[in-house]
Amino acid sequence: MASAEQVELNAPHAPTDKAFEAFEVIERTIKVEILKSRADWDKHEPKMWSRAAGISDEDLVAFNLRDDLVEVRSAPTSYGSIILGKIRIPAVRDEEGEGFIHVRIHDPPNRGTEDVVFHSLFTDEGNRDADGRPTTWRAIQTRDTPLEFFNE
Repeated sequence: MASAEQVELNAPHAPTDKAFEAFEVIERTIKVEILKSRADWDKHEPKMWSRAAGISDEDLVAFNLRDDLVEVRSAPTSYGSIILGKIRIPAVRDEEGEGFIHVRIHDPPNRGTEDVVFHSLFTDEGNRDADGRPTTWRAIQTRDTPLEFFNE
């Protein structure tokens, strides 16, 4: 498995047609994983998805990749390519501005986009206290949150 030290991501940029194609292969899976993550976190730490409080599941995943995949980064690995994407969640617009999720997908080598797989969503357990416990939780990022390697 790759780590941040082993992966050299390219600079953040607008998605290319190839990136759109890769994300579109697993769009349904991304939406299912968002809803699953929200339900799981709501059981033990509802702050993780708090920016989506009051938003229906249907509205939470009502994004269109061609409009809402706003930034990507990628890096080659020995087992294919890691692709990170920043997807706008149109239903989230609060005092922090627009809301975005960060998604990691994997494109194995030599087969086009047909075998792209979902890897994970970025869920930030941050601002650790002296005992190493997180004090903030965030699944929905701001526009300014950098799209960086994550291994969740």
